Amino acid sequence: MTPAQRANLERLLQPRQIAFVGGRDAAVAIGEAKRIGFEGSIWPVNPKRAEMHGITCFASVEDLPEAPDAVFLAVPVQQAIDTVRRLAGIGAGGIVCYSAGFGEVGTAGQKAEQALIEAAGSMALVGPNCYGMINYLTRSALWPFAHGGSTPGYGAAIITQSGMLSSDLTMSQRSLPLSHMISIGNQSVIAIEDLVEVLCEKPEVRAIGLHIEGLKHAGRFATAATRAAQFGKPIVALKSGSSTIGKSLTTSHTGSLSGEDDLYDALFKRCGIVRVFNPAQMLETLKFMCIAGIPANNRVAGFTCSGGGATMLADHGEKIGLAFPAHDGAVTDKLCQLLPSTATVSNPLDYTTPIWGHAEMTRPVFSAALATEAGTVVLVQDYPASGLDESRLVYLADADAFADAALAAGTPAVVCSTLPENMDTATRDHLISRGVAPMQGINDCLDAIAAAAAWRQMHQRIAHQPPAELLGGGVMQKVVAVDEAAAKNRLSEAGIPVPSGTVCCRSDTAAAAAALGFPVAIKLVHEKLLHKTEAGAVVLNINSRTEVTDAVARIQNAVATRLPDAASDRWLVEKMQAKPLAELIVSVREDAQFGLAMTIGSGGVLVELVADSTTVLLPCTRDDLIEAIGSLRVSRLLDGFRGGATADKRKLADQLLKLAGFMVLNRGDVAEIEINPMFVYENNLCAVDALMHITAPAESVSKQE
Repeated sequence: MTPAQRANLERLLQPRQIAFVGGRDAAVAIGEAKRIGFEGSIWPVNPKRAEMHGITCFASVEDLPEAPDAVFLAVPVQQAIDTVRRLAGIGAGGIVCYSAGFGEVGTAGQKAEQALIEAAGSMALVGPNCYGMINYLTRSALWPFAHGGSTPGYGAAIITQSGMLSSDLTMSQRSLPLSHMISIGNQSVIAIEDLVEVLCEKPEVRAIGLHIEGLKHAGRFATAATRAAQFGKPIVALKSGSSTIGKSLTTSHTGSLSGEDDLYDALFKRCGIVRVFNPAQMLETLKFMCIAGIPANNRVAGFTCSGGGATMLADHGEKIGLAFPAHDGAVTDKLCQLLPSTATVSNPLDYTTPIWGHAEMTRPVFSAALATEAGTVVLVQDYPASGLDESRLVYLADADAFADAALAAGTPAVVCSTLPENMDTATRDHLISRGVAPMQGINDCLDAIAAAAAWRQMHQRIAHQPPAELLGGGVMQKVVAVDEAAAKNRLSEAGIPVPSGTVCCRSDTAAAAAALGFPVAIKLVHEKLLHKTEAGAVVLNINSRTEVTDAVARIQNAVATRLPDAASDRWLVEKMQAKPLAELIVSVREDAQFGLAMTIGSGGVLVELVADSTTVLLPCTRDDLIEAIGSLRVSRLLDGFRGGATADKRKLADQLLKLAGFMVLNRGDVAEIEINPMFVYENNLCAVDALMHITAPAESVSKQE
């Protein structure tokens, strides 16, 4: 985004005038601008209509009184391109291009979209193929359908790639305070990252919600998201759709372990983005962050008037890493004095029905229990349905007593209904006015609290050490495999330990084995033998010359049967390695969008079945790798499982950094390295098997074609 485009985006976000160009859709959009209470000038443009919504139409954009800050454009493709060019000529600020039929429809549409981009010049164009944008703060709407949503003067800015989802979100009955709703469409000029960059600086925007189908510039997005974190603005992302990383590389195990979705996970972790997996979870998480704020820690104090509610809080909280710390002795004594004899002091606390609704009795209980220094306090309440209002004041009495205690302590506070529908609009509005988040559904509520607590940790990490810029995706070229011996030679040069070994012909295998010292492993070497176990091309734990002769014969017969094109007379004889603490799979590979990515997981022959892996984008730090290793289930083996030895994860991470550095240094030559298994010991490691793809030489590519 250029400085001129940024200035024009500000005009589009806060327009003084909006021109509506088109017919029926433009007329509907005028109605929506009026619905939200837009106080600026509304200028309909249509040469075939005298008026829209009682406002006289202009025949062309050149007839407008001045260059409009914002334009809603809803005309056919070619007319849209021409109109955009003319609007650029008169100095318009920004455009919401509702028109469809561009890049989303194929080659012809892609050419039309390129023409649209060129026509826009320095204007800020949102779309095409989008619903548009609503600014709830300044009450401006460029939106072609009936919309809902409201703001108390602050809220979440939501950016979506789905028009219908954006409309659905405005209609939600979740009482999420909104600052902006923006449907981004094809992102031809203004992309998600451009909006994040601008919106994160606005004090009224307390959090940003994203629905992402795909990014156009992963590196620019990472920079914008990191900037938002530095501004203290949480981003909550709902990512839909997935595909396989590196489609040109289909022969490695990590091709099935790490897809595009794993790369998005890695990107989100790197940039401090909270990931959610459905729209309700996104809305509840944003609601908590915008109203309650960000908790100082993952400790929760829970209150219910039901033992069942307390148990549900504790059960789900434990699963997602929230802590409900027990009260200390002094607090316990105080609560025993305040609670009925039927109550049991605990956290979560069932304060029982005898004091329910008596604020003078419940307020001291809430205040005393807050001495746990919890990061968040939660009160579970399901409100009566419409028409059953006799007890509403009793519920609200406890809710207000709870709010008084929480606000006095300065602790983020939540009133949560067990079922999402069991909290009416009036109650939600009242709680928001008290600064208490009205959360709907126990699990979504606790998930939101856990996400916000995790975001604080990510924010602190980024503030201390912002992530390095991504290297950016390279051009994906045709690749060829090298044999295992060649791959291990390259790894050894990079400082990665490999087994002692010798490459020889069949007649020399016995002598080579004896020279190394038994036991040994013997493998047939060929660039087509990518998975030797499946081809029968490897025998382990050979203890004599006779066994060498037998193993070589078995391998030769198996490969001749299963993969005859890989038959050769090159044999790799290696010293067997001691039993490790754990086996890992480690790969580094190039992705056209995200650049270099390292995948780490549980290794061995069952790697796909176990499916225990995580991905880190490069460049990365030692701490990034230590955190990644610690997130794996196999990490328990490295931590001294059942009294076993413990691996030095710092040394392991340092070795992995060497591998990452080797790939960065050899970009354009080495396309992928996969080590499986990598044996991990207390203070070192060994690349027992390795697969490497390199960029195919030009003459090789021409022969293949």
